[in-house]
Amino acid sequence: MKKALLNVALAAVIFAGCKSSNDDPAPVESKPVVQEAVSGQVSGVWTKGGTYKITGHLEIPAGKSLTIEEGVTVLMNDSVVKPEIVVRGNLYSLGTTQAPVKFTVPDAWKIAKNEFGQLWGGIIADKTTTELVLQNTVLEYGGAVTTEASPSVKAGLYKAAAGERVPVVYFPNVNGQFVVTNSTIRNFYEDGFYIEGGKVIIANSVFHTTGIANGDAINIKSGVQADVAFNLIYSPNTNGLKLSNSGDRTPQAYVIGYNNTIVNAGWRRPTTKGGSIWLEKTVHADLYNNLLANDRYGIKRDKGAPEDNRSKISNTFYYGFSADAVAQFQPSAEILAGTGDVISAKAGENDPKFVNYPLNTALTNATFNTSWDFHLQTGSPALGKGTTGFTRHFANGLTLNGITYKSPEPATYIGAFGTK
Repeated sequence: MKKALLNVALAAVIFAGCKSSNDDPAPVESKPVVQEAVSGQVSGVWTKGGTYKITGHLEIPAGKSLTIEEGVTVLMNDSVVKPEIVVRGNLYSLGTTQAPVKFTVPDAWKIAKNEFGQLWGGIIADKTTTELVLQNTVLEYGGAVTTEASPSVKAGLYKAAAGERVPVVYFPNVNGQFVVTNSTIRNFYEDGFYIEGGKVIIANSVFHTTGIANGDAINIKSGVQADVAFNLIYSPNTNGLKLSNSGDRTPQAYVIGYNNTIVNAGWRRPTTKGGSIWLEKTVHADLYNNLLANDRYGIKRDKGAPEDNRSKISNTFYYGFSADAVAQFQPSAEILAGTGDVISAKAGENDPKFVNYPLNTALTNATFNTSWDFHLQTGSPALGKGTTGFTRHFANGLTLNGITYKSPEPATYIGAFGTK
């Protein structure tokens, strides 16, 4: 018996001695970084899942880039400074569906019904910025008013004046590229995007609760070629899309906007202007398959400075539950008619049959309910009424930071969402 036990012990020692030197211990997963008091110049990589607490204005220097990995929280943590992010180099915000990047503020700051933010500035790019990507990114609770001390004012960017509310993103480089996909823009005091140059894709994103006194979700000027598609825009103060060739930069503004759903636009503006899609100053706009529900106006032009006569409009779906809404999308000298439109003359006709949205929601409502679902039910009159017979700018894609982003193919339904 003693001999048997000795043999077992000896075998264990031999086995232990023969253990491979390559049998490393299991790796210990590092905790996500929490970086306090971030301000000044930044570049490099902000790592997956980290939290970066911003306590002053940020600047990405010209010639450098900042890459923000999935799951990062960029926490604007100074209510006095109300930080701006000035981008002179490039910015890549690369969230995922499961782990978006978030530009936000402490939860406690959101509680007091502060729906329209003003708690930080926005992302202000310079003409030296060649690439800016927002992929699966949430931007919320910004739009602070500039002062003489604001970096954007000192640098002569955006409107370069004190007293202006900062948009979510300002992009000015006619030779640059700006791509937004699968992102959410919400609770901002002013415009969503204010774009004065570049090749642009804005797709599969959601805009809501933007603009308290004025402001549009997407504001495009001259120098821009853009595909804007499959976006849900809910209750912008004025327009979902404001399309203009103001500024007379080259190239002429040319926007292809298709398969967007715009709901409750324009009613919160105290003065009358637009209330869905606005066209002015020789912008070249091709608009297809857009669903406009309960908006203040149909697609509207500035009669004194109209769109380029090469513009095309077709397959727009209109719904209004109020008599005012219906009256104000009827074709006129200001309201543009298109071919293949689905349009009614009576309140409540042509129910688009959203999966879950009360169509009698107050027209001035700006509070977004995340349980709403703007997909179409089977039998919706918007199904099968779209067109795919047009060419978009960037079907072959734009390449930024080695990744190619393509504008999505148009759908045969009208609006941003088909059936589930």
